[in-house]
Amino acid sequence: MLSTRAKGAATTSSRLTPMARASCIAQRTARREIPQSAKLLSKPFGLTAGRPRNPRVWAKANKAEPQAESVTDSDWEEKVLKSDLPVLVDFWAPWCGPCRMIAPLVDELAEEYKGKLKAVKLNTDESPTVATEYGIRSIPTVMIFKNGKKMDTVIGAVPKQTLAQTIDKYIDE
Repeated sequence: MLSTRAKGAATTSSRLTPMARASCIAQRTARREIPQSAKLLSKPFGLTAGRPRNPRVWAKANKAEPQAESVTDSDWEEKVLKSDLPVLVDFWAPWCGPCRMIAPLVDELAEEYKGKLKAVKLNTDESPTVATEYGIRSIPTVMIFKNGKKMDTVIGAVPKQTLAQTIDKYIDE
């Protein structure tokens, strides 16, 4: 194939200084349309999807109070082991992403089973004694206690349906 350019003639890009060439490349890149698949991947997922990025804004927007109460090492026996109702205990930590994913599920279940079940949350960072006593090695872990005895354990971020089926086994109708 014959070239129409004269031998030794410079192309447009070779006549530019390196700084000017970088600027042209940056401008072309900025004008380029981003493919839809890249847009989908760049959106936040998980807990932040659809929510304001500032946690203070989210806290103000979400005024619903959590239904599950907190429990610590000091009041564990009174709130869990001596409870007349079956108790759903959510072992969690504030730095745990999957724990934050199931926290609203535990609150919803506490509301749905009100009067039949008591739901509590134990922060494993603040109350390590109970967590160690029951062999909590990974969080989130959800346990069901009935008459002061551990009945069942669910480990990991599971769907609400899984937790509801586990609860149903120990609820007296």
